[in-house]
Amino acid sequence: MQIDRASGTGPAITGFSPNGYKVEAGTFRGVYRALTITPEAVAEWDAPALETLTPESLAGLLHVEPRPEFLLLGTGATMRRPAPAFVRALEAQGIGVEAMDSRAAARAWAVLRGEGRWVVGALYPL
Repeated sequence: MQIDRASGTGPAITGFSPNGYKVEAGTFRGVYRALTITPEAVAEWDAPALETLTPESLAGLLHVEPRPEFLLLGTGATMRRPAPAFVRALEAQGIGVEAMDSRAAARAWAVLRGEGRWVVGALYPL
């Protein structure tokens, strides 16, 4: 789903459960088990195991313009750290990584977008 840049802060995560994330943007409503989200789009994500996550797993998400300040990585029901090589690879591209449990990431998305921050997110299922 694409979001019109003029619509404000973009897609909003309005709820979450073990069945998925509820996302709303304008008249669109959808539920995604795992998702990637930018200020302009949201998409279903076939999330690899966190231990095997690579920048290539998120290529479409990370190559948006303008370049995101950081990746908000929701790691599922609990906070887990991604592989150090993954973090280093993104930092080499000028993109920070903020890992947290997916509930916190969904809440942080709303706060950061409300502040107008240009971030992207990848949220694993709960």
